[in-house]
This record gives sequence, structure tokens and C-alpha cells, in this order.
Amino acid sequence: MNLNDRRRDVAREICRIYDVKLSVEALHAFANILVPMKVLRGHKLVSEGQVCNHMFYVDRGMVLQYYTKNNATVTEHISHEGDMVVCIESFFLREPSKIVASMIEPGVVYGIPHEEMEAIASHTFELCRLIFKFYQRALIISQRKADVLRFETAKERYIRTLRENPEIIRRAPLHNVASFLQMTPETLSRVRAQVTEEGIK
Repeated sequence: MNLNDRRRDVAREICRIYDVKLSVEALHAFANILVPMKVLRGHKLVSEGQVCNHMFYVDRGMVLQYYTKNNATVTEHISHEGDMVVCIESFFLREPSKIVASMIEPGVVYGIPHEEMEAIASHTFELCRLIFKFYQRALIISQRKADVLRFETAKERYIRTLRENPEIIRRAPLHNVASFLQMTPETLSRVRAQVTEEGIK
């Protein structure tokens, strides 16, 4: 399969995930701006202090988004196949990112460049709707995470993640999962053992 065919397939998959139908012309316009990147474990898609110039669709692999506070690494989000990754404040405001996006597995991502995305969106409502869906999902994920951290116990957070996003539990390093769920690795180990013993109810 050549590059253009693969980019169109990825564009179709993104539209399927976000439930947006594009005309043939709009689909080709979207596919043409996708930038395929084969990346190794540890590669930084976005570094601290760098402007986030792309949204990234994860075709294969796992991406960790984190920041540093008091010399400790705090996990903001963990993404994998079918997810979109963006350091949203930097991407919107064109300011240096406080968030790092780094591969914790080797994989393939497709970059959606900021300028090209804005350009194609100015030509058709279909592509505006797709971009709106990107932003809508990012905001919903952020709000849901905030609500979970406010209102759920450590055990409830673990069970929710196990049900809704089991790949994070299975594949991400323990200390990153613990940080993502805002608990210590020791608490995570205790909760995991408890849930395994009791089963998910």
C-alpha cells in the first residue's frame, strides 16, 4: 500500500471514530495534510517549552503526556491506538507547552499540522465539523477526568479505568498509571490486588 492510500485509510478511520462523514474531496484534503511518523520509544512528540504544532492520531503505540512539578513527573494523560494527542493550550494559543508528549512504546502516529488544518477548515463546513469534534472530545475528556478525581475513590478510579480503558492498565508502566490515577504506586498495587481478589462488581 502506498503512502497516499494509507493516509486516506487513516483519514477514514479518524472520521469513523469521530462520527463525521466527509465528501471525497474533503476526505482527500484532510488525508493530504496528514504527516506519518514512525517513532521509537522515548521519542518526544512535544517537548516542554516547545510550541505544539500538531495534533497526533495514534495509529500504533502508546503516548504519555506529563509535566514536572517539584522535581517529580506527573502523568496528565495516556493515549493509544485510535486516540488523538494534543497539548491543547499550546496548540490553541501558540505558546510554549508545559506538557511533554512522549512515546512509551514504539509506534506510528499521524501529525495534523496546525496551520494546514486551519487552512483546510476555512474551505468547507465538513472539515470545520471534524475539527469541532476533535476539540469537543478533548474538552469532554478533560472535564470527565476532573470529575473523576474530585468525586471518586482510588478504587473507583482504578475500576473505571479498567472498564473504560483497559489498555492503560495492561500496557503502561505502573508508576505512570499510578500518577495518572493520582495515587502512589503502593496504593495502586493494593487496590489492584483488592480488585483482583474481589472481582469487578
